[in-house]
Amino acid sequence: MPKLRTVVVVAGAAMLVRRAMRHRIQASPLWPIPALENPTSGRPRSRALRLLVASRETVADGVVQLRLEGRDLPRWEPGAHLDLVLPSGLVRQYSLCGDPEDTSSYTVATRLIEDGRGGSREVHEQVAEGMELEVRGPRNRFPLVDAPSYVFVVGGIGITPVLPMLRALPGGTPWRLVYGGRTRASMPFLEEIEKLGGDRVTVVAEDEDGLPDLDGLLADTAEGAAVYCCGPEGLIAAMEARFPQVRLERFTPHTSADGNGAFEVELRRSGRTLTVPADSTVLAAVRAELPNTAYSCEQGFCGTCQQRILEGEVEHRDELLTDAERADSMLICVSRARSERLVLDM
Repeated sequence: MPKLRTVVVVAGAAMLVRRAMRHRIQASPLWPIPALENPTSGRPRSRALRLLVASRETVADGVVQLRLEGRDLPRWEPGAHLDLVLPSGLVRQYSLCGDPEDTSSYTVATRLIEDGRGGSREVHEQVAEGMELEVRGPRNRFPLVDAPSYVFVVGGIGITPVLPMLRALPGGTPWRLVYGGRTRASMPFLEEIEKLGGDRVTVVAEDEDGLPDLDGLLADTAEGAAVYCCGPEGLIAAMEARFPQVRLERFTPHTSADGNGAFEVELRRSGRTLTVPADSTVLAAVRAELPNTAYSCEQGFCGTCQQRILEGEVEHRDELLTDAERADSMLICVSRARSERLVLDM
């Protein structure tokens, strides 16, 4: 009996130890490094869907429109965009330009960028009808707000988030649109927009008219008007100089002259300190040490690389996080340090 009692006691103690270890590891996957409260590191921001490419259509010179079909798709509002996971694994963001009430399909359009990073070329050359694509979202950082009147200034493919806004405005709402492009043939949805807006639409084709005269065209903008702009960086900079309150949608992440120097990043959980060079990113430095760190778009749009900040001051360059989220986290693919050192929950 004493031997049996000893066996039972030892087995019971071993079971308690295993339970305690399992609980400790679940509380901190990098055990024995202590867990920190509420880590947000690397969480995807939305579930992925697999949608069928039901149609692929050229809607202007160099512009392809995709209609992606599914069932009971999440609803969206004008200004929203999707993350498309392309066949190569690249992730790119495209504004929704279809009907928000249609829960069976999403419509996006993309222009071929010859000197881009490869995403638009892959859409144009490899995405075909009948394929399935992974989609994340929709998300909206460019919503249509309530206002007494509206002014929209867009360049080229920048029309895509604005088109659903124009369709959604109640009849009788004062609005006008300045729509610029290299040529009329390169401007998607031009016929629909001219029919929709009539004399409220000013089309400026660069090969015919040169660059738009923003001062002349917008001189009589009413006080209180909601001003929207989506287009290349030069157009956005010009609009920011004239309308500090302008609501913006950029093609690429915002850059700044501040915070471009080298700085240190401490990874508190891992016990490592890294140097981020002036010509590189926090993400690149972190992945050199922790290659399994989650990331996706590398442009500050998708949120996959969001990390919790424990110490330091950040220059946020993303187009995704809310002010509340920026108080204690950053997207390490684009944002940088204002201070000499950052400490992250990694």
